[in-house]
Amino acid sequence: MPKKYSLELADVADLKQGPGHWKGSTMGTSDTDQKASYEDASGEPGGVVSTVASSRNPLQPPDASSEEPFTTYFDSKIAIPEDEKQSCFSFRKLWAFTGPGFLMSIAYLDPGNIESDLQSGAVAGFKLLWVLMLATLIGLLLQRLAARLGVVTGLHLAEVCNRQYQKVPRIILWLMVELAIIGSDMQEVIGSAIAINLLSMGKIPLWGGVLITIADTFVFLFLDKYGLRKLEAFFGFLITIMALTFGYEYITVRPNQQKLLQGLFVPYCQDCGTPQLEQAVGIVGAVIMPHNMYLHSALVKSRQVNRANKREVQEANKYFFIESCIALFVSFIINIFVVTVFAEAFFEKDNADVNAVCVNASSPHSSLFPNNNQTLEVDIYKGGAVLGCYFGPAALYIWAIGILAAGQSSTMTGTYSGQFVMEDVEHLTGMNDFLNVLMSLQLPFALIPVLTFTSLPSVMHDFANGLFWRIGGGILILLICCINMYFVVDYVMSLNHVALYVGAAVLSIIYLSFVAYLTWLCLIALGASFLACGTRHHLGLAACPELFLLNTVDMDALVAR
Repeated sequence: MPKKYSLELADVADLKQGPGHWKGSTMGTSDTDQKASYEDASGEPGGVVSTVASSRNPLQPPDASSEEPFTTYFDSKIAIPEDEKQSCFSFRKLWAFTGPGFLMSIAYLDPGNIESDLQSGAVAGFKLLWVLMLATLIGLLLQRLAARLGVVTGLHLAEVCNRQYQKVPRIILWLMVELAIIGSDMQEVIGSAIAINLLSMGKIPLWGGVLITIADTFVFLFLDKYGLRKLEAFFGFLITIMALTFGYEYITVRPNQQKLLQGLFVPYCQDCGTPQLEQAVGIVGAVIMPHNMYLHSALVKSRQVNRANKREVQEANKYFFIESCIALFVSFIINIFVVTVFAEAFFEKDNADVNAVCVNASSPHSSLFPNNNQTLEVDIYKGGAVLGCYFGPAALYIWAIGILAAGQSSTMTGTYSGQFVMEDVEHLTGMNDFLNVLMSLQLPFALIPVLTFTSLPSVMHDFANGLFWRIGGGILILLICCINMYFVVDYVMSLNHVALYVGAAVLSIIYLSFVAYLTWLCLIALGASFLACGTRHHLGLAACPELFLLNTVDMDALVAR
């Protein structure tokens, strides 16, 4: 266990000895005392507050000759400026809170999302844009719950699960989330490897691209040594590259604006069949990522918030939500660029059409498209090739740069998520389908806990979900889980193997049993207390002193002192 968290638990254990000590002090510590604790931790108010635990005696003065300890994203805090005038909105404060939402939004721009976008455009044209917009809005609401959990409790979702669930469930949850992170990282590495292969005109094989991606990801991760803001700026730079590259493709292709607006705001899909339905399900599965709930609840801890002051907590929740809205709007626009480019240029095209254009353009990728009348099927690799055939080599290279930025940024944020808790292109595309199914299966293990804990007054105190969020959140999560289960069942049925059906049936019983257990606890948290059968304390849903404590004292500042 890292020293920082072992000290946290030790401090909590000491304070738990006297329940009266914490029970009467919830929201009771004065603002002056709290701010003093931050100033003690940082050395000067208004700066970045380091929370790295030192092995020296805290009563001894600091050793001037000692070297500065190595810090990471989660070991420092950005101070929030104080306004002389108490206004309802401040751009200075919004800027101070800006960062976590954009890092979170990268999950909406990973290679899996880009592939889902281009396939949606090629298969259904503009008809599924409203599904993309609806999925993004649902994702925003769920991210709001995750961010509030981190702001109010001072703990990210994995830490709350560890403290609130019994031992066996929390181990299973940990394994499931790790699987989701591994699956997501594999998709992102594959996307980066394909981009490198396209940029090198095939001279760097896919396995070479994988090795390069892994190596440069570790190099980029050392950027957090140079400060939180520089790291966040780097991710902002990568998002800007995606906006510019995919925006270039959008301007080059010039999609029909009337069809675009109709696809966005008319929730209807005329003449759609099974392929379009499956693509709509795939969009929802690609947009809402399980590990992103854990990531966002941790990223918001990087801002200095006095949890003893209800106004400051409300303010942090407000600005984090505004920032998330802006960040997801940017990611939504980038996703629209990709969908509409392929909807305009390649909807209802067959392989023969593309093959003829590629041959006339003397493209080295013409062999990817057989000369037959089958409907064109594209992935990230073929998508770049077909853009090069129709719009010239510049379109291919710019596409590859955008995919590389998407893969690189999302691989790094996936690696941060993990801190908490290949030669054939066709084979890699099949692997992507499998990984999408894997992550779809993990969704309940993130969405159900985040709704459970944000609805518990013992965890969230005055900031627990109201009736609207409890009912609305429950319906949204049920809908998302049902959609993704349809996607999983459809994938298993397409395997056409009896042994796989039997294995899937056995695993389904185990899987659904655990989901039912989490749902049971969630329903109790939502207010269905009759389901507890008088055993609420043993379910791990009783009021925990350490969670009340964290509403009063910022534990990171306590450790630093």
